[in-house]
Amino acid sequence: MIRVGILTVSDLASRGEREDTAGRALHGIVARMGWPVGRYEIVPDERAIISDRLRQWADDARLALILTTGGTGFSPRDVTPEATLDVIERQAPGISEAMRAAGLCKTPHAMLSRGVSGLRGSTLILNLPGSRQGAVESLEAVEPALPHAVDVMLGRPGH
Repeated sequence: MIRVGILTVSDLASRGEREDTAGRALHGIVARMGWPVGRYEIVPDERAIISDRLRQWADDARLALILTTGGTGFSPRDVTPEATLDVIERQAPGISEAMRAAGLCKTPHAMLSRGVSGLRGSTLILNLPGSRQGAVESLEAVEPALPHAVDVMLGRPGH
């Protein structure tokens, strides 16, 4: 069983000024995959808050997969990739490249995503775009590889 955390990064959503449609959509996909969501939270675009939450969820809650949504673009307040790089121990660039490649089939704006992916201990962290459609399409692009990735990361038999 893969326990998942969904961290929405948005100043507006964290203040209740905008609905978190991307986080809610990710909940639906994770549920369809049969994986429980162990943590869900909305935080502002603050590097220290994002990195602290990622550390807590990886180290204390021991989630196998953390999906962030938001904060991956060019806006001056978009700092999710930097916060993620602060906490991961090893990068997994192929995952982010696959998400961007899939997005490019639909919109040239996908190349503007600066999202990163990587490992912290026994946790895989993926940065997804903040739009509902971008988050959903990105997760669906890599969904087939995630069970195997987690099995390998956890050293499960056969890998």
